Amino acid sequence: MNDNTIQLQGNILTSDGWIAGSIGFSDMIAEIKGEAQEQTPASGDYILPGFIDLHVHGGGGKDIMEAGDAVHVVSRLHARHGTTSMLATTMTAPAEELEAALGAIGRACRGRRPGSARVLGAHLEGPYINPGKLGAQPDFAIAASLEQIDWLRSFAPLKLITIAPEINGHMQLVKTLSQLGMRVQIGHTLGTYEDGVAALKNGAAGFTHLFNAMSSFHHRQPGMAGAALAHAEYAELIPDLLHVHPGAIKTALRAIPRLYCVTDSTAASGMPDGEYMLGRQVVHKCLGGVRLGDGTLAGSTLTMDQALRNLVSLGLDLAEASLRVSTYPADYLGMQERGRLKEGCFADILVLDRRLKLKAVYVEGEKIDLVDA
Repeated sequence: MNDNTIQLQGNILTSDGWIAGSIGFSDMIAEIKGEAQEQTPASGDYILPGFIDLHVHGGGGKDIMEAGDAVHVVSRLHARHGTTSMLATTMTAPAEELEAALGAIGRACRGRRPGSARVLGAHLEGPYINPGKLGAQPDFAIAASLEQIDWLRSFAPLKLITIAPEINGHMQLVKTLSQLGMRVQIGHTLGTYEDGVAALKNGAAGFTHLFNAMSSFHHRQPGMAGAALAHAEYAELIPDLLHVHPGAIKTALRAIPRLYCVTDSTAASGMPDGEYMLGRQVVHKCLGGVRLGDGTLAGSTLTMDQALRNLVSLGLDLAEASLRVSTYPADYLGMQERGRLKEGCFADILVLDRRLKLKAVYVEGEKIDLVDA
């Protein structure tokens, strides 16, 4: 270690379990040392890996589809709530709007601004969805083509693509994209249980906001939600306790081994009640939620620190909750150097008090200003 190394003391959640000791780092973790603990420590601060959010539409009053500097405002807001890396997520929109948004995301991926989360790439949530299951997406759904996806990939790294597999031609495309090494998620879909099983067999990797905007579970027609519960290794879920009932969250936790959490956050995150934009849609923040004028849930105001607290409130121990907001999303994207506290990994580090309130956030070793968080 050198003179620039930062040292923190506390209860460190490592890949091998809890250690009471110290962690030394600059931009990368250099050393972790201390005494192993058999269970969650009974006193002192917690030191956890930074949160990884794979579904972020906005925050701080800005929406990713605004392009320009919006992605930087969004990544700064979420860094103040412990998100150290994220996927900027698009909405269903005409091609020229997607090009502008992805262009801005691509530029953000090339260099992280101080005080911000690392933008890893884009989650393309639409336009390749079922027009009968738009949720809060604008009505610009189209059938996918490999040619258009290749064109969109030229603007930003497409880390995730949400697709409704039941649309004509999409099942073959799921297979093709998966063979090319791309992560395809099933979402905004009216597909059957059988469609879900077939999509997974053809390489689909997960499900977009499990239970929301998909055919629901019934014991005689298990739907896409049933396919996820019966067969998925990974799926994302919004744990704001509005999108999914706590009982359904517990069901998913028992059924899906690597269920991980996302915010699906909007421009309203970190902002007072009022009107905001979600792509082309006007949304209303009130009573802790975000809705369209007709009452449809339209993303969330959730931040990942609150997601962690919500999981613990449902009965998860802190180590398991951390897996579902940090390690599993990193694993899903194949990133072994993030989402865990281990020597040689990025110094994406959180310090939390006994109430799980953030005391410090480090993104690649940079300490983030938590004022107004």
